[in-house]
Amino acid sequence: MRRASAMSPSYGGQFIQMEIANIEHAFLTHIHSDHSGGLADLILSPWVMGRDKELKLFGPKGLKDMVTNITEAYKLDIDYRLYGTQPANKKGFVSIVKEIEEGVIFKDINVTVTAFYNNHGDLKESFGYLFETEDKKIVFSGDTAISDNLKRYAKEVDILVHEVYSSEGFKSKTDDWKIYHRAHHTSSIDLGILAKELNPKTLVPSHILFWGASEKSILDDISLNFSGKVLLAKDLMIIE
Repeated sequence: MRRASAMSPSYGGQFIQMEIANIEHAFLTHIHSDHSGGLADLILSPWVMGRDKELKLFGPKGLKDMVTNITEAYKLDIDYRLYGTQPANKKGFVSIVKEIEEGVIFKDINVTVTAFYNNHGDLKESFGYLFETEDKKIVFSGDTAISDNLKRYAKEVDILVHEVYSSEGFKSKTDDWKIYHRAHHTSSIDLGILAKELNPKTLVPSHILFWGASEKSILDDISLNFSGKVLLAKDLMIIE
């Protein structure tokens, strides 16, 4: 939430939509801790800063229990803010959770969101997302090895945000970790092969596992097969 709010006018950014109290929707790809550890912050901080509508959360089976337990864990904090001297409303900390399956899961006048299963090893409840607006198609891969199902949704999109690990850094991993990462993630060389097939206008490698390799190493691996536009993901990056 702190990184998101840095894009808002209140904290030096340019997007009023990113004012923390305006954040009312979130889409989780899967429940691994490195993708859900900030959920308490997402549930509570915008409320503290003035959100007066329920948070709408979309994600895999198990998300409802996770949200229920997080909210219960913060009961003392919530009660103090509700019944103490701090101004607070009774909606902004409440989450409405939709546990999803593949297909269109959200639509309003601005965007249609389609969820699709990816290939995150043995974790079956793992998704990527296709966001379609009036002028853009954007795919977020989620955590995934090469996924035939992802290819169905990501052909010639405007922006493909896809996870990656360094093929160079991979050599330093132990054999057991190599087995894990091959099954759950995508190498920089394989990402280039995938991008050549899908031909996105812009490829954004994200969730980058460098393991000591450089940005140049990642880009060089991708460029072995893909000659299109590549922007390594960074916090606060704006892509036109």
